[in-house]
Amino acid sequence: MQFDIITLFPHIFDSYLEESILKRAQKKKIIVICAHDLRRWATDKHNTVDNSPYGGGPGMVLKVEPIARALQSLRVLPRHHQRKSATRIILTSARGKQFTAADAKRLAKYKRIIFICGRYEGVDERVAEQFADEELSIGPYILTGGELPAMVMTDAIARHIPGVLGKSESLEETRGRFPQYTRPEIFVWKKKKLSVPKVLLSGDHQKIEAWRKKYGE
Repeated sequence: MQFDIITLFPHIFDSYLEESILKRAQKKKIIVICAHDLRRWATDKHNTVDNSPYGGGPGMVLKVEPIARALQSLRVLPRHHQRKSATRIILTSARGKQFTAADAKRLAKYKRIIFICGRYEGVDERVAEQFADEELSIGPYILTGGELPAMVMTDAIARHIPGVLGKSESLEETRGRFPQYTRPEIFVWKKKKLSVPKVLLSGDHQKIEAWRKKYGE
């Protein structure tokens, strides 16, 4: 799968995407992640990509023209809106539907995801109306920009792509949510013994599974 991220701040992604699991997945060419500077598609000498909103109000709004040119340059415009399109264009938006684990699994079936990262007071509404397939947020709160949401969603989606994780069992959705312990068996902290539950030391896999189901509910 390929992830394209259209943003005003492409270097925000450098440190996170070049570490750990996502770095290995890129090195193995299981996924490709490209952050694109929206200013590349500005047409004036100042590389202007925003302007004040019609009707007045505080702040600035990202313009529709450079975003449309970016999508065209990335060869997704013009396009036919087919049900089985291999590409999904997502606008990160505070008003968007809240992203869930089900969305991550659904979006992992596409061959290409393109994120348009909102900034400032938002994005010209014509981007949402004409170019984005959906608007998504990562929570009921406001961030300074759409870069963190794009990063979070990229991570969550990538985990569902075969080969990105070492084992399919590593998916939290597969193994469920339950307490985890590792060595030492007994950890002493401020004269208090903190022990691993005995059932996990029993070697009885049926009892362990029952315990995990109980605490994972």
